Amino acid sequence: MTDQQAPFDPVRIGIISISDRASSGVYQDLGLPALQDWLKQALLNPIAFEPRLIPDERPLIAQTMRELVDDSGCDLVLTTGGTGPALRDVTPEATRDVADKEMPGFGEQMRQISLQFVPTAILSRQVAVIRGAALIINLPGQPKAIAQTLEGLKDPSGASLMPGIFAAVPYCIDLLGGPYLETREAVVKAFRPKSAKRPERTPDKAI
Repeated sequence: MTDQQAPFDPVRIGIISISDRASSGVYQDLGLPALQDWLKQALLNPIAFEPRLIPDERPLIAQTMRELVDDSGCDLVLTTGGTGPALRDVTPEATRDVADKEMPGFGEQMRQISLQFVPTAILSRQVAVIRGAALIINLPGQPKAIAQTLEGLKDPSGASLMPGIFAAVPYCIDLLGGPYLETREAVVKAFRPKSAKRPERTPDKAI
């Protein structure tokens, strides 16, 4: 088997939806399905999901992140919900509680993207951190905003107007020693320096 024909690296991804009302059954959670659907469209890698639906409790959020990284071995953890200014919004604080390093560029870019749509994007407090060899990113709470921040903004022809944050995720995972993530460019194009790229895949020839 050649390098071009090698199988895609498997990846384990934790997805956490943080909501008092959804976790208690007041209404249906939309965060986990939105994250799962987008990741399936964006990644060519086989994905093992570790989904969690939990209330806005800082100790529980931090504990869940620790379990997903330390025990379940997730390479990437994405959260949705709990990043606004309301008193119960504590996701960023819980995320910092488990951090070895902060990655402020992710939050900065998410706010830049969301500001193209609503001025209240400046109220969002999403952060991203490194724990061990895993990347943890807080995302917005609405499915549409999740997709916009992950894949960025495009013109009607599909050309990129503003890159989404996921373009930088695969190379970040590389630097942490994780699996080589490969994306569908129609959804989001991963950026890597030339020295970090694997040889491009070639279609299998008919026998």
